[in-house]
Amino acid sequence: MVIQIKRVYDDAEKADGLRVLVDRVWPRGVSKQDAQVDEWLKEVGPSTELRQWFNHDPGKFDDFKKKYKEELKNNEAQQEELEKLKNWTKEHKKNITLVFGAKDEKNNQAVVLKEILDHQQV
Repeated sequence: MVIQIKRVYDDAEKADGLRVLVDRVWPRGVSKQDAQVDEWLKEVGPSTELRQWFNHDPGKFDDFKKKYKEELKNNEAQQEELEKLKNWTKEHKKNITLVFGAKDEKNNQAVVLKEILDHQQV
């Protein structure tokens, strides 16, 4: 299995496995029923300050990625939720989908989290 990332606005599929929302803020215009997420890890998302600084600017993505990884290392609440995510990845043998709300599918926190999870031993 491969860890997937998917926008919350895309249809859920059985092949998604465990669906985990990794946004700090609930995505606009989507009901909890429509989102079909199994878990919501609010704290694993980037801080409000980092999110606002990044502002989904693809030109800032490399810096965002570095700052976000640093934040994940240094923030206890984020560390705890990242550990949950790592454990679920092992439990579900990578049959997991990181769900996010951003329009940009290449430059967002789910991409960074997938990269981290892909490099762990399962």
